Amino acid sequence: MESSKEIGCRAPEDPVLCINDCDFFGSAATMNMCSKCQKDMILLKKEHAKLAAASSKDVVRRSSSSNESELALVGAAVAFADLASKISQVKSKEGLKKCTACRKRVGLTGFSCKCGDLFCAVHHYSNKHNCPFDYRNAGQNAIAIANPIIVAEKLNKI
Repeated sequence: MESSKEIGCRAPEDPVLCINDCDFFGSAATMNMCSKCQKDMILLKKEHAKLAAASSKDVVRRSSSSNESELALVGAAVAFADLASKISQVKSKEGLKKCTACRKRVGLTGFSCKCGDLFCAVHHYSNKHNCPFDYRNAGQNAIAIANPIIVAEKLNKI
């Protein structure tokens, strides 16, 4: 038997999950991203290039006065901040429901905690995920609202 090096074949690689945690498989050719994430990244890079080209043209065009060039630089900075927020929105996919503690897919069976996170059946108890929510104080406040102090009027003596 000849080895794969002698024949010229490559050994199959282990499947790699997408780096954006979208539960699809990526490949080295797509920078360990799935095809959808790679397309989104390419579109964002194109938008970034367009914004950079537009802002550089504005800076060159408005370089006659310092105030206008400062305004153009501020506009470019705002455009870059908008692009950064779009990138973060792509990375945080709202459709995926995973446990915050173990990153396990929970789907419809996920438990929302009062701290605002989503957990699986194992980690939904507050002591299992180190919940920062103060249950004792919340309970005291609820009891105080539900049971107001009632003071009767004084009776006149005869």
